[in-house]
Amino acid sequence: MTWRIMYKNIFIGLISAFLFSSCYSFKGASLSQDLKTIQINNIRMETAGGPTNLGLTINEKVKEYFQRNTTLKIINQNPDLLLEGSITGYEMTPQAPTSDDKAGLNRLTLRIQFTLVNRLDETKNFDQEFSFYQDFPQNQTLTQVEKGLVPKLVDQIILDLFNKIAGDW
Repeated sequence: MTWRIMYKNIFIGLISAFLFSSCYSFKGASLSQDLKTIQINNIRMETAGGPTNLGLTINEKVKEYFQRNTTLKIINQNPDLLLEGSITGYEMTPQAPTSDDKAGLNRLTLRIQFTLVNRLDETKNFDQEFSFYQDFPQNQTLTQVEKGLVPKLVDQIILDLFNKIAGDW
């Protein structure tokens, strides 16, 4: 009798694990089943400052994110979704002034304007700026922290962009 109960529990556990694993989806994210393709145009640099390859880096990370997290096929003409973007801000500003009128922190802010055209549902189109910032100690230069901060900024903006496209927030 104990073996029967054990096998029954194992069977129920396996079925439960299968059901729960197949129900996973992004929190609030859903793309229409009708969407099959996306075109991601090169991100343009429309501001001074920033690494010279920033547009290319962002472009590749956006493509990689959509390839990894959707079933959309990336194409170069007549897509269901057309995504374009331009870097509109890359700036460092002083934050948290100290008693001797120096900044206690510096802030690096990245702003990107994205335009999405959904050819299957025009109500999903948008033209919106996405931005994110990271603070760093004033005793460090931008050159010292840039390689560590820029990927964080880019990743957060891409996540926000994806949530806008797939999450209807």
